[in-house]
Amino acid sequence: MTKIDLNLLIALNVLLEETSVVRAAKRLGLSQSAMSRSLARLRDMTGDPLLVRAGRTLIPSPRALDIQQEVSQLVCGAEAILRPSEMLDLSQLDRCFVIRVSDGFVETFGLKLIQKIKAEAKGVKIHFLPKLSKQSTQLREGQVDLDIGVLGAKTSPEVRMRALFSDEFVGVVSPDHPLANDKVTCANFAAADHVLVSKEGGLVGPVDKALEAMGYQRNIAVLTGGFSASIALVKGADLVASVPSKHTAKLREGLHTFQLPFDVPSIQVSMFWHPRMDGDQAHKWLRECVLAVCGDET
Repeated sequence: MTKIDLNLLIALNVLLEETSVVRAAKRLGLSQSAMSRSLARLRDMTGDPLLVRAGRTLIPSPRALDIQQEVSQLVCGAEAILRPSEMLDLSQLDRCFVIRVSDGFVETFGLKLIQKIKAEAKGVKIHFLPKLSKQSTQLREGQVDLDIGVLGAKTSPEVRMRALFSDEFVGVVSPDHPLANDKVTCANFAAADHVLVSKEGGLVGPVDKALEAMGYQRNIAVLTGGFSASIALVKGADLVASVPSKHTAKLREGLHTFQLPFDVPSIQVSMFWHPRMDGDQAHKWLRECVLAVCGDET
């Protein structure tokens, strides 16, 4: 039986995640030539190109796509087996966790989460990082410990996920806006000037799709990158913002909130982490804290 170099499994996992010899080499602390040799050996062993050049980039072959999740699970399982098992002593835990959060999370849940964490582990620090995209690169590279938001097409398939709560869209206006005193209908809602929240610049959101199904189109007057910015604009102008209810509870204080006069699908807010953290007892405790603070069952 041919002896297999299991280090190649680690190299394969990183190559498939990065789809770049240069980035893979950087993650593993190897030279680019050493990483290229590993890819060549993997190609020889599997009889498959694994990564194929397409212009200036590399794309995974069909077989690479088929085995990527299994390779990731094997590597993460090996890391968990070799990691020393220790009883978690929260009184001695000295660690900084980076949590990437969607707009409005800190204002609504941040204080309660910090209070719970400090009550159990005084040495733990929390760094809330703004969620500027749905890509999982920072989780994969260990720059972020926990990601909180909505599952999207750019979420990597290897990440772990735990649902936290479902959220319904509501409308919000200033107290002196006409919609604060009138019955809200599809017609007067669509006719008002609206703020659209779009992190990537798209002009159609779930509210627009629901309105279109009713035969209406709203007037988008302002485009912003986050819920807090949209609500700040509502406070000083005759604008309407459509925002997730739970996520923006604190941000909407002092404003008039109303139910939308049509059905919009709810969103599922979840926490995401990389599989390498599954066996980390401190990370597991952090996930339990987040779930206790903002999970639907609390």
